[in-house]
Amino acid sequence: MSTSTVPGEIHLTRRVLSMQESQTMRITALANKMKAEGKDIVSLSAGEPDFPTPDHVNKAGIDAINAGFTRYTANSGIPELKKAILEKFRRDNGLEFQENQIIVSNGGKQTLANTFLALCQEGDEVIVPAPYWVSFPEMVRLAGAEPVIVDTTIEAEYKITPAQLEAAITPKTKILVLNSPSNPTGAVYSESEVRGLMKVLEGRNIFVVSDEMYDRIVYGDVRPFSPARIPEMKEWVIVSNGVSKTYSMTGWRIGYLAGPKWLIDACDKIQSQTTSNPNAIAQKAAVAALMGDQGIVEERRLEFERRRDYMYEAINSIPGFRTALPQGAFYIFPSISGVLGKSFNGTVMNDSADVAEYLLKEHFVATVPGDAFGAPENLRLSYAASISSLEEAVNRIKKAFR
Repeated sequence: MSTSTVPGEIHLTRRVLSMQESQTMRITALANKMKAEGKDIVSLSAGEPDFPTPDHVNKAGIDAINAGFTRYTANSGIPELKKAILEKFRRDNGLEFQENQIIVSNGGKQTLANTFLALCQEGDEVIVPAPYWVSFPEMVRLAGAEPVIVDTTIEAEYKITPAQLEAAITPKTKILVLNSPSNPTGAVYSESEVRGLMKVLEGRNIFVVSDEMYDRIVYGDVRPFSPARIPEMKEWVIVSNGVSKTYSMTGWRIGYLAGPKWLIDACDKIQSQTTSNPNAIAQKAAVAALMGDQGIVEERRLEFERRRDYMYEAINSIPGFRTALPQGAFYIFPSISGVLGKSFNGTVMNDSADVAEYLLKEHFVATVPGDAFGAPENLRLSYAASISSLEEAVNRIKKAFR
């Protein structure tokens, strides 16, 4: 019996070879492996709420199973869920769409991947502000286009400015990616900031992919503003959202997309030949999430805000760490430039990957290195964990860099 010795790289496409592994998934997998080995790991790496899926949502899923709702559905989602999504957009975002402008997919990742595949081709450029969600540049590359990374600063609260956007635009620019509230920084663009960016794009035939997955997890008097609310840009904005973060339904895999009908039709075509419809049972559960009592969303938002406030003060008290105050999501993204280049317990911290590995292997705290987000001098810390877990993690980090 012979074994092939042909290197796999010879046969893989340029698109696949240009992609990087998801650092968030890699670190989470390593932390889980260490936990299974008996290590006392405190994880601040996962991008999902630590709360359970609400009971009434679970019940809707169970009822769907008991009713035999386990067959194929319409490829783009059941009408009942599309109507619930339309109501959510009206209620929470002040947006009006038609049912044929909505597609439901297997999580927010698929809605975004479908969009890039539908719009991008070789030679196109997609503007991606950094720090960015890890999958944005890789999805763009998979679609054959080139991500144009625009760096932002902690002083600017990690938001791109109209001047930066203007400077990044070329004749090849096809899309601007806007993620507000942001993963990984927690930054939220105000209405005036969004309008300023959209003013730059008016009349230039550039699309906006607006990832609004964390729109219900914001703090204080902050209110996200969707660029789709601007009449002049309505036909150029594609809005991506889902039930994963707001309703603690990450494993249910339901995302949804709203935009011009012609684009939704194209995404429907792609989805029909790749995955077909999203999970039938999860669709019924998503209806219950979107149309049920929203009180639990507010309760959990307040708890996230309490954790945010604790982490902001605690992280800024660690020598060498400096962070902005997140306005949304459940991440804090400190600069660790003050510890880079130094040696701790015999280990030199050359970059954020060294810091993350040191914290995990030596102090059993799982974080995600900032280079995965286009910010090599930062760490992403998720505060989707109990206050006691956060306190323990902070104590270990302080000890690590004492």
